[in-house]
Amino acid sequence: MTLPPTSRLRFTPELTICRILNGMWQVSGGHGRIDRERAIEEMFCYHEAGFTTWDLADHYGPAEEFVGEFRRRFAARRGEDRLGEIQAFTKWVPYPGPMTRRVVEEAVDVSRRRMGMTRLDLLQFHWWDYDDERYLDALKHLEDLRQAGKIRHLALTNFDTLRLQRIVEHGIPVVSNQVQFSLVDRRPLARMAAFCAGRGIGLFAYGTLLGGLLSEKYLGRAEPQRTELGTASLKKYKRMIEAWGGWALYQELLAALRQIADRHGVGIATVGLRYVLDQPSVAGVIVGARLGIAQHIAENARAFDIGLDDADRAVLDPVLARSRDLMRVIGDCGDEYR
Repeated sequence: MTLPPTSRLRFTPELTICRILNGMWQVSGGHGRIDRERAIEEMFCYHEAGFTTWDLADHYGPAEEFVGEFRRRFAARRGEDRLGEIQAFTKWVPYPGPMTRRVVEEAVDVSRRRMGMTRLDLLQFHWWDYDDERYLDALKHLEDLRQAGKIRHLALTNFDTLRLQRIVEHGIPVVSNQVQFSLVDRRPLARMAAFCAGRGIGLFAYGTLLGGLLSEKYLGRAEPQRTELGTASLKKYKRMIEAWGGWALYQELLAALRQIADRHGVGIATVGLRYVLDQPSVAGVIVGARLGIAQHIAENARAFDIGLDDADRAVLDPVLARSRDLMRVIGDCGDEYR
């Protein structure tokens, strides 16, 4: 399989990525037992298909170690000179506390060591408590480490628009913010996307496929009980559907998506991916990879084969218009974590 040129984005002048990123939250637990050997070998399958960009975090179980071992095997098989083909974006998610240079640098060094990287491609920073403004101290130290060559680019995850603006005004050169973004959760369109567009900041969208709920499997199905939802992702995004408008309206959305999908000869998930990829400021969409358990490489690739038009949007818009405004229900991007 060869992905088309439209699958690639020159994210920064020196970093080109695949616009569908392989998400590694699924190796952290709550998504079925992951066999280490099978998982690492399957990472080669993703890479060979063109899905070369990985999203992970310091707290995603063994994700950083998996990337480190994948890179070691890749160098042994393909040559160290080709390691630049792999893009690995990690996160630092500290508990609030003193953010000294030593605390910040030690955390960055742990990720560098686990991933086998002299310089991290992208470090995405998360902070739990906005009232504790030491996140600005942490970001200042991270910027110093970027200038020292330990980090290529700084980014954020789950920051709201107000705090993102404040960080930018403090002179921190962030290149992206990772936020929840799907047909069900369109909060980024309220404020975030416009702000980012005006400052050249990309958005990385997660939750786009609602943990697997955005699929034919759930079309025409009675509302599943919590005990029927076998992964942490399914449980999380079922709650999001409840906040958005409930299962009956969600069935109408799936039916509308099925109509569009049939027109394009693809699946429901593919339409959901394309919808978010087309939104302002979206650099890429993160799709969870249950390495060694389930693989959807070919299906994900179809998102680069289709384009949604006015006729498709005319099918979706009446359903979306009847949903609740999640900016009112939850707040801005990331507020569900605070």
